[in-house]
Amino acid sequence: MKFYLIVAMMLGFCSVEAQHHASDQVSSANWDIIGTLDFKVVNEQKVYPIFSSEVKAISNKSFELQGYLIPIKEGIKHTRFLLSPLPVNQCFYCGQNGVPVMVLIQASDPVTFTYRRIKVKGVVRLYRGNMIDYPPISMVQATVIR
Repeated sequence: MKFYLIVAMMLGFCSVEAQHHASDQVSSANWDIIGTLDFKVVNEQKVYPIFSSEVKAISNKSFELQGYLIPIKEGIKHTRFLLSPLPVNQCFYCGQNGVPVMVLIQASDPVTFTYRRIKVKGVVRLYRGNMIDYPPISMVQATVIR
């Protein structure tokens, strides 16, 4: 859970853009929707998501995102991971500046780690509680589209 806290705090407070190659970043209308997520900081222990009408419109619906697998735990295969519009080597935790908006993926079947882009399809779930406890946007029953 502490990992989610770190991600949530970085998503909410980071204002410096990552240093990356423009061709590495995934841009799409669907990432633009995810990017409308905002945050209300009550204090260091309470950060709540503010969902735009665009994000609310995709809740509980099938949704596709292309991006990069960011592991949460060690291993080659993952059923829970973050999906980012930037590759892992562009990630804040790997020494670069900035953190992009990320979505928690809960895959139906294990996904083998890759540095290449993947396309994921799943059902969007919104978590309205304290972001310290859980990421605000996730995709469940997700599968990789080949």
